[in-house]
Amino acid sequence: MSTFVQNDLKAEIVKTANPKIGVIVLSTDFTIEQDYRSICHQIPVDIFVNRIPFENPLNHENYLKMANYISDVSEQILPSQHIDIIAYGCTSGTIAIGSKKIKEEINKTKPNAKVTTPITAALKAFKYLGLKNIAVLTPYPKDVNVTVYNYLNDNNFNVESFSSFNLEYDSEIAQVSLDSLEKEITKIDLSKVDGLFVSCTALKIVDVLDKIEKKLNTIVISSNQAIIWDCLRSVGIDKKIDGYGKLFAI
Repeated sequence: MSTFVQNDLKAEIVKTANPKIGVIVLSTDFTIEQDYRSICHQIPVDIFVNRIPFENPLNHENYLKMANYISDVSEQILPSQHIDIIAYGCTSGTIAIGSKKIKEEINKTKPNAKVTTPITAALKAFKYLGLKNIAVLTPYPKDVNVTVYNYLNDNNFNVESFSSFNLEYDSEIAQVSLDSLEKEITKIDLSKVDGLFVSCTALKIVDVLDKIEKKLNTIVISSNQAIIWDCLRSVGIDKKIDGYGKLFAI
């Protein structure tokens, strides 16, 4: 073809009916997107991710800095389009900033979107499964762990034991091996609790939740499992999903 000639074709425009889930992910997080893909890959939802600036190490000051970006990051998840729910993907960051503040910031630019966070979703999961007495495992440093402990107590959950890997960087947290996770969890006394809460969206535990529950005859709730569960339930999807713990099986 010596000169440009364009053939005009007629496209059929069909709008998707799938619910739209937006996810705000820390710029340093290696894990949460992969967990959404793993759990939701056969579910009729559309997932859209945007990243929020965050600087390690994990501490209160760095968590609070994220509040300045939440509104703009939310707006850039399909600008001018309706999003059914937006998930703010940081457990300890939610505790530092406050879930009410996070919702307010998201709704400035996405006024009709529902909002969920890992810790508020976890509380819903505890209530859904009847968990009152829990053990907690986190990868966080001690100062952050104190805020998690206080938050759970303030919300009337009894923390029987609290264990931590004492890590300060998401890159390290994401590299905690599944074998070591299973090994260290077996060291936690679960005899007096209703279940175990594993906090942090960067920690890779979703793929072994089912295995750990069956091995230890307990219930395990993780940050990513809980927030994905809450997202799906919030958009009207209550399908049982095998392989990701009792939360998705009931």
